[in-house]
Amino acid sequence: MKRIVAAILFCIVALPLVAHASRIKDIAAFDGVRDNQLVGYGLVVGLNGSGDSDQTKFPVQSLVSMLERMGVTINRGDVKVKNVAAVMVTATLPPFAKQGTKIDVLVSSLGDAKTIAGGTLIMTPLKGADNQVYAVAQGSILTNSFAFAGQGASATKNHPTAGRIPTGALVERELPNVLAGKHSLRLNLAQSDFTTASRIVAAINKNFKEAASSSDGGSVMVQIPDDFASRPVEFIAQLENLEVAQDQPARVVVNERTGTIVMGDKVKISSVAVSHGNLTLTVKETPKVVQPKLLAKGETKEVPRTELKVQEEKNRLSVLPDGNTIGDVVRGLNLLGVTPRDLISILQSIKAAGALQAELVII
Repeated sequence: MKRIVAAILFCIVALPLVAHASRIKDIAAFDGVRDNQLVGYGLVVGLNGSGDSDQTKFPVQSLVSMLERMGVTINRGDVKVKNVAAVMVTATLPPFAKQGTKIDVLVSSLGDAKTIAGGTLIMTPLKGADNQVYAVAQGSILTNSFAFAGQGASATKNHPTAGRIPTGALVERELPNVLAGKHSLRLNLAQSDFTTASRIVAAINKNFKEAASSSDGGSVMVQIPDDFASRPVEFIAQLENLEVAQDQPARVVVNERTGTIVMGDKVKISSVAVSHGNLTLTVKETPKVVQPKLLAKGETKEVPRTELKVQEEKNRLSVLPDGNTIGDVVRGLNLLGVTPRDLISILQSIKAAGALQAELVII
């Protein structure tokens, strides 16, 4: 049993033994070099009777407004179509995207359409947070799904009310170049840490003399050297490929829903004695039928009979020695011979006792 538990723990616990160096581009990003969210409202046409019903009013209003802009006058009360669906269109505008660049878009139904598979998105402006149009989307929707229904049965595969249009939007407005005319740049760390920030400063200054400095654990200021004043892209390319060993805090992450436990390589446990007992309660109902004797007055009745059994495992105290490495910690916890779900409770108790030298995160 202990061997099985040990195998489970070694499978679910991360065991990073060596701190490998990472490129700066993988643990930090330059200020201003980021994606931007775009959103728009549009119509999907060409649906085979699976569009929004008459109860959804806004698709009809949008269709009439679109036809009026095209010179077609129509009475809104006469519009009853089921081949149209109102949708929200979202996209991500990457940094340095130029006019004419194609980006992917996501299309999601707003109304009660059964499916938008096979439909075509009509030209939809996509706006940013500043309410400016940055791209225009149009094209056939791919959902990799279907939905069919009859009077007595229906069949559905995947999610038919949301789809994707690969390269379905054209960029119409470019974002300002955040590198133009700048003499300094700021690196923002993905995870704020003073040790990592100090290592990044040291790595940059080793290759570019006195070019970097930091005032906090979340960012690093970098001065563009005079030699690269006219070549900032070349300087950034060299800088972001420098390797730095990222430092991580001692942390234990526990997922109570799945029983998953993940430990970092800095986790340590002080010497502590632990005892964990399991209580098993068994309740068994065996009702008995009682009948009156022959020629006697009375009724046949069912008499309840309950069997109750309580069993508690007799576990002794186990001493967990000081753990200097993650391997020592795992071997010490394996001495308890418990399942991963029981181990979650044990870790919480060890943390409460002050013996777990790490942050305990429960998700």
